Amino acid sequence: MSVTSTAAYLARRAAQKERVRILYRRALKDTLNWAVHRHLFYDDASNLRERFEANKHVEDLDTIDRLIADAEATYNKWRHPDPYIVPWAPGGSKFTRNPTPPKGIEIVYDYGRD
Repeated sequence: MSVTSTAAYLARRAAQKERVRILYRRALKDTLNWAVHRHLFYDDASNLRERFEANKHVEDLDTIDRLIADAEATYNKWRHPDPYIVPWAPGGSKFTRNPTPPKGIEIVYDYGRD
């Protein structure tokens, strides 16, 4: 292998590892949306980890790309339609419920004083 092909190989492997890491984290977080109780989540998370660990030994770059594409397609197929969103996070029910007033508006608090 030349230096150029070695660098290309290492760059492709790093990109694949990053894609797998991101896919695993997204799938694990989505598993929490499907599990009603924490003990159910633990079983589902273990099954998910086993599915990822089963292909850990694969070394062929094209096979790895195909496995990643298949896993992403499976994730998109079984993604939760209504994921849980923390209320104060973007998209949550309390996000910017009481936004700060624009500049120039004076806020007067009147607590019933005469």
